[in-house]
Amino acid sequence: MADPEPERDEEPETDAERRRRRAQFLRELNEAKALRDRVQPRRARAARMRQQMRMRTFRW
Repeated sequence: MADPEPERDEEPETDAERRRRRAQFLRELNEAKALRDRVQPRRARAARMRQQMRMRTFRW
């Protein structure tokens, strides 16, 4: 398997590039979660209930 990004010896990536890649990743992650919720509504509802219970029992 080839590495999708070639090696760059000159300089590390800039903050803007890193933020852009991170934003893209988070958009795709949210899209995937939304798709999973639509495909498996019962599992999504159970996950929401668990999250709500976690938040109710969280100590500040």
